Amino acid sequence: MEINRSILLRESYANVGDYVALTKPRVMSLVVFTALVGLMVAPGGIDPFAGFVALLCIAAGAGAAGALNMWYDADIDAMMARTAMRPIPSGRVSRSEALVFGLMLGICAIVALGTLLNIAAAALLAFTIFFYVVVYTMWLKRRRPQNIVIGGAAGALPPVIGWVAVTGNVGLEPLILFLIIFLWTPPHFWALLGTVAQSCRRICSRRCADVAGRSRQGRNKAPDSSL
Repeated sequence: MEINRSILLRESYANVGDYVALTKPRVMSLVVFTALVGLMVAPGGIDPFAGFVALLCIAAGAGAAGALNMWYDADIDAMMARTAMRPIPSGRVSRSEALVFGLMLGICAIVALGTLLNIAAAALLAFTIFFYVVVYTMWLKRRRPQNIVIGGAAGALPPVIGWVAVTGNVGLEPLILFLIIFLWTPPHFWALLGTVAQSCRRICSRRCADVAGRSRQGRNKAPDSSL
């Protein structure tokens, strides 16, 4: 499906549902579930209000990471039928709005978690968002075939954050939960990859053509060394 990329720069026509979609609710639900496990197995227990605050902040942090991922990957999303109707490629939310929304949501989540519970959990949440957005989305995803293996660490950290929200420190148990999710992520992703393989090949072909075109253009513009 051919998508006009100029749609990425259109004026926003967003509603609340579009901003909810930016947070990737299905992914967020998995994050909340695994964080809840970390909260429940942590020693000492946690009162209902603190548990609610922890889950809300972790959910908001996951939503912020999802929004920033969609902001950065809007060009790729516009090329795939599966993602072309997401808020940014479809023109309902502008890239700048998605960026501001993601940053504000993430900052609020980190500050609230650090203020209402503890700094250690907030720092770990900040690291998780950074790792997913910068290390995975911006660096690994488009450059390294091992991106999902390394990037899966971000998705495996929520139970550790849940544990730290209760105890203030990291123990052996949350690390085991981390390893379970970390080892589960790559085969899960590779199984899903078969359903979008054709779109991925099309994106790769276009990117290779773009790189080749820029390379030829650069050679054509290069000054003659004999002059």
